[in-house]
Amino acid sequence: MGIVDDDVRRVRDETDIIRIITEHTQLKKQGSQWMGLCPFHGEKSPSFSVNAEKGVYYCFGCQTKGDAIDFVREALGLDFAGSVEFLASKAGIALRYTDRNEGRSRNRRREHAGHVGKAVEFYHQRLLEDPAARPARDYLRSRGYGGDVARRFNIGWAPDEWSELSRHLRLADEDWTATGLGGLNKRGGQYDFFRARILFPIFDAQDNAIGFGGRKLPDGEGPKYKNTSDAAEFYSKGQVLYGLNWAKAEASRMDELVVCEGYTDVIGCHLAGIERAVATCGTALTPQHARAMARFSKRIVLAFDADGAGQAAAERVYEWEEEFGLRFAVAALPEGSDPGDLAGSDPEALRAAIEGARPFLEFRVDRELGRGDLGSAEGRVLAATAAMRLVVEHPDSLVRDQYVMRIADRCMVSADEVRRRGERPASGSGERGRRVGVDTGSRVVGPGHLTPEHQALRLLVHRPEEIRDHLVAALFDDPLNRAALGALCDHEDLHSAMEAGDGVVADLLGRLAVQDASDDEPRGILSRLLFLAAERAAVALEAEARLSGDLATYQPSISYLRTWIIGLREAPSDLATIQPLLRWLVDYSEGRVDA
Repeated sequence: MGIVDDDVRRVRDETDIIRIITEHTQLKKQGSQWMGLCPFHGEKSPSFSVNAEKGVYYCFGCQTKGDAIDFVREALGLDFAGSVEFLASKAGIALRYTDRNEGRSRNRRREHAGHVGKAVEFYHQRLLEDPAARPARDYLRSRGYGGDVARRFNIGWAPDEWSELSRHLRLADEDWTATGLGGLNKRGGQYDFFRARILFPIFDAQDNAIGFGGRKLPDGEGPKYKNTSDAAEFYSKGQVLYGLNWAKAEASRMDELVVCEGYTDVIGCHLAGIERAVATCGTALTPQHARAMARFSKRIVLAFDADGAGQAAAERVYEWEEEFGLRFAVAALPEGSDPGDLAGSDPEALRAAIEGARPFLEFRVDRELGRGDLGSAEGRVLAATAAMRLVVEHPDSLVRDQYVMRIADRCMVSADEVRRRGERPASGSGERGRRVGVDTGSRVVGPGHLTPEHQALRLLVHRPEEIRDHLVAALFDDPLNRAALGALCDHEDLHSAMEAGDGVVADLLGRLAVQDASDDEPRGILSRLLFLAAERAAVALEAEARLSGDLATYQPSISYLRTWIIGLREAPSDLATIQPLLRWLVDYSEGRVDA
């Protein structure tokens, strides 16, 4: 099945390749050749050469080559038959097909596009000339869209009448309903689908009109947006990208597409000089959208809120990156703004956000860490855990490992601990607090579940004379445990400490007091506390060193701590030997140690 070979040759021979290519890039004649900037990759010096006599082109920069049919395939993202049909329509050549059904289907698609194209012209003229469209014109002007913008994007107005378009086009009932322009009432009469709405015509990548997006005026009735129905024969919102026909040239040249949510977002981007912008038509991104975008660029910048969309689409984004070779990034738009509004108020900020777009996962991880309380131990642990829940969604272990180090540095915890956060599956709310690793008194359920901090407090409750002189706040990471330590050290007995502490501290001390501490060994507990405190300090200093880029300044302190950490793998025979490290940790916690 396909187009008759003789017709293909005729299209190739009769096509003016210079005219076709100059629709996408400027060419200048140099001797017998034509030269210009390649439309398929970014370059500053012309390396794209065209031989008009032979009807071929070649780029010395990216090595793309071919004839007029190949050029249209690359530039418009068409298959072979679609490229031949595109050129045949420009040359006025009627094509023959090896399969009659295929020919009829393609002819019907062209007829469909012709009908919708006439509707585009009808609605556009109504917007420009109809007195009844004045409220629509006033609204568009209030958004910064004057007549020049309306003409550039073929914006239209659907009159508030039941059958204005129907009477204008006079289509057969079958064609009328197939186009999605209207329907039939109970009496068999035709009615218009769009009424009293500003219309944004939707074109496919080949500039064929295929549908509309209709927006009501602020005081209008019905839903804010109403799009051509998927019941239309050649329209599917899951496959269509608004503005792709305008964006394809810049997208191919820059290898980047910017995806927005709305029609006015696309228009705003174009007016701000970002002509590679497209939008979905009232639906989330689909695999068909991803496949269509991959024909024109490999980098996709999402210019809309990445929280709701990102959380819902993460798994699909990674699948599409693998299947279609795409790379997704996110533009950090100012809070509460969209591209359409930002283009009018601060186009430079919009361009900066697009140009500074960051990889999909990087943006989401940094957003999560930015929300966290990185000034407290609990906040850092919670932020690291939340960020790792995003990282583990990525299918590439090497990518995941890169983000482990990023999170470890920002949260000042060890990379191994961050990895463990990713290995622990999410659970119900009853388990969540325990899994995020913030041990508080309310979660001490028995001796077998005690942390070293709890063991030290328990020993302080039962045998204070053996450990009191060696316990300092610098050894405790959990604020609740530090508060319990302070209560015990500031009062002569347990009862006074419980009365002085708040309810949570009193509850923790009360439960520790009824547990057996006869097997608690002071040297082992202190050794473990010192080991953990030294490890936290070393990790924090290493993170600061990486962030500052000044490893030499931090190296003496890091080496000092790492030497102690190795030695503390076994309990000290004499507690007096740990005093230098204990003093160092106290000075460090109070800011008296220079890195």
